[in-house]
Amino acid sequence: MPPQDQDHRPPRRPLALLNARLIDPATGLDAFGGMLIAGGVIADLGMHITEGTIEGAETLDCGGRAVAPGLIDMMVFAGEPGHEHRETLATASRAAAAGGVTTMLCMPDTDPVIDDVALVDFILRRARDTALVNVHPMAAMTKGLLGEEMAEIGLLYDAGAIAFTNGKTSVANARVMRNVLAYAKDFGALIVHHLEDASLSQSGVMNEGEIATRLGLRGVPAAAETIVLERDIRLVELTGGRYHAGQISCRASLDVIRDAKARGLPVTCGVSINHLTLNEHDIGSYRTFFKMKPPLRAEGDRRAMIEGVASGDIDVVVSAHDPRGAEGKRRPFAEAADGAVGLETLLGAALRFYHNGEVTLHRLLKAMSANPAKLLGLGTGRLAKGAPADLVLIDLEMPWTVEPERLCSKSKNTPFDGARLEGRALVTFVAGRPVYHYA
Repeated sequence: MPPQDQDHRPPRRPLALLNARLIDPATGLDAFGGMLIAGGVIADLGMHITEGTIEGAETLDCGGRAVAPGLIDMMVFAGEPGHEHRETLATASRAAAAGGVTTMLCMPDTDPVIDDVALVDFILRRARDTALVNVHPMAAMTKGLLGEEMAEIGLLYDAGAIAFTNGKTSVANARVMRNVLAYAKDFGALIVHHLEDASLSQSGVMNEGEIATRLGLRGVPAAAETIVLERDIRLVELTGGRYHAGQISCRASLDVIRDAKARGLPVTCGVSINHLTLNEHDIGSYRTFFKMKPPLRAEGDRRAMIEGVASGDIDVVVSAHDPRGAEGKRRPFAEAADGAVGLETLLGAALRFYHNGEVTLHRLLKAMSANPAKLLGLGTGRLAKGAPADLVLIDLEMPWTVEPERLCSKSKNTPFDGARLEGRALVTFVAGRPVYHYA
């Protein structure tokens, strides 16, 4: 290891988290006890960890609050390089830490696009030097995200790309998509795909239906998503490649995923917290903070997404964190940029479904920690001896109001402006080191 990569910080004393509700969605653990952290990993945990059984360790009394694995966000548009005015790895990581997110995956929609080994290396080094949380780059699966020529997947994978995606665009060419899946299979690499038939969604800015007609806006039919998904499933059958639908947003797509899983195909899917909590009615009087890709759907589709998380058919919940400045949002709805920030509100918004009894706490946390860790081959996302001490201390009952000006993200385009949430991260640990304290 080069000298500049060495950690010259003095070793920390062991840290004992006492009087905690230990929640491990990977195993179903839900018990009161304590945890001992040493050397950046979980050294021990259980009911026997009390103030009287530890010696020489710092202590933190959790007051009965929940200690869970840190969240893993599989969809973050960080902006760096090229769009640092919207977000940097440093500011995104601060937002992540404030939201209990200990690992974030950066999308390749940057300038230049992350389709080269040197850019993967840049992200890894930049994150090492500036980020508070773990950062893993997703690399482009086609050169320039143009969908025409496959990127050097093998070289990018060896350089540290954790998965491959075409960002916010779909690969229209079925032959290219087939080659990507087949080639990635040789490395066991995960392909994450955006679902949107460009010929159907062209010029569309919101969900197709009565609301779009009333607002005079061009709509995007749900079929634009499902058609691409159904094609991709056929290509997965053909190649055996590992496939993850980055965001689904409608009931028809969920049905396709369920069918593919029933047939034993290596298929998983995610949903954004926006599509779990919001619907097309929230656009109201052309509120551009609610313009997203895929667009917010009908209430019936939103309910289907909740059902999918509750049943486990939807594997992952993401923030789809996409910072946009005033120059992109303060425009007529049809001309405004799509996207919303979400790293800091992911946990609080998700806990709504726990508090109203729609999704169990274990299922919610599993979709934001254990499942992403398993998909990506990470050692985090669990409470176990020897596991990295990437953790979050959560007050499940704490009420708070989202105030955009207090968000750590450089951009403030949150659809939860003024929303009252219940539950938030109090302390976030990465490798046993506290990187965020709620003040």
